[in-house]
Amino acid sequence: MTVEGALRGAAPHLLLDSLRTSLAHLYAAVCADLLLIDYGFTSLRPVEPVQAPAGMPHVPVDSGPAGHVFRTQQPYLFRDVGPTATVYLPVTVRGDRFGVLVVGLPTERATPETADSLARVAETLGHALRVADRHTDLYRRTRRTRALTVAGEMQWDTLPGRACAGPAFDLHAYWEPAYTSGGHLLDWSATEDELLLVVADGTGPGTPAALVSTLALTAIRNARRAGLDLVTQASLTDQALYGQYRGKNPLAALLVRLDLATGGIEAVDAGSPTLWRIRGALTERIELDRQLPLGMFEDTVYATQRLRLLPGDRLFFVACGTDEPPSAGHHGPADGPVARALAGAGRLSGADAPRAVVRALRDAARATPDAVLVLCLDWRGHGAGAQDGKEGAPTRPHRRPPEILRCRRSV
Repeated sequence: MTVEGALRGAAPHLLLDSLRTSLAHLYAAVCADLLLIDYGFTSLRPVEPVQAPAGMPHVPVDSGPAGHVFRTQQPYLFRDVGPTATVYLPVTVRGDRFGVLVVGLPTERATPETADSLARVAETLGHALRVADRHTDLYRRTRRTRALTVAGEMQWDTLPGRACAGPAFDLHAYWEPAYTSGGHLLDWSATEDELLLVVADGTGPGTPAALVSTLALTAIRNARRAGLDLVTQASLTDQALYGQYRGKNPLAALLVRLDLATGGIEAVDAGSPTLWRIRGALTERIELDRQLPLGMFEDTVYATQRLRLLPGDRLFFVACGTDEPPSAGHHGPADGPVARALAGAGRLSGADAPRAVVRALRDAARATPDAVLVLCLDWRGHGAGAQDGKEGAPTRPHRRPPEILRCRRSV
């Protein structure tokens, strides 16, 4: 039986047992362990029981071979003196990083071809984990370094994840605090033709704010899944919030539709979080005409605004509950805590940049927000490779393709 067939037939809480049996049969693996990233993105935590002879402790995400593989998304082969070698493989589904699969192999089986095959196994495991997570709490318990608040549990159950990738874009999000909730809202939906996004500031900490965000997100999804446009999505959400709270808990939100064929953007700015664009060496805040927050008044009428992305553009959506001052003009230097945080993260990958921005904002000396959510959208565009060669086409550095194998021998 193939690994995919074995994982499909396994009980949700026994995925790792089934995988170990398959890896022993197909690759002569002597052990296999799965490390999952915790909610705070600080450590990789093993799914029990651990099979490695020396055990598998919690691993800081910023150190060690497992942390390196998680950050770079590049498989790593470690050959030590002895009869076995260890392969570290990223477990990722459509850009959403779950953790690292660690497989022990006989030295003679530790070849580039085997590592390449195991990388596909790790991807298959990621898809199986996503399905199994609906039927068991095992993997969610593993990811927790401490108990979540009720509000935090609500937020993790409603938000779609931390990342999404497509042929034309990469999308990565990060928020703190991870184990409580600031009530921030985030959602996306991608098809062949479009990417729909919503980002909203929280209305405060705790369960009341989580209830507002949950109601708003449910209303947006309901309208979106009915095929309604952005204006109608905003209007129906506005009505749902006003009907429940009578204007006492308005929600500042930004709804976006990105045309994946052209890079054209439609946006409804309902008193939204700030939107920033990095184009080449220029970082600027995108000034949208703010309309009333969702749920502030009854029967608010909303309108869309239009923008256009060019291949290589990067957008940052920043929700921190503060009214960040605008930049000093389109061609002048940007100012403010957000601009400084973005400048510090400008050379990082899309997967690492949101976390760096959030940490910079929370470490700021003044006006430190209690909760921050940052969403980073890197736009490649269809046919971007052909446009990169044109004079004047915007460019930005991209990560080099992942290396299939890195080998090291101890001497």
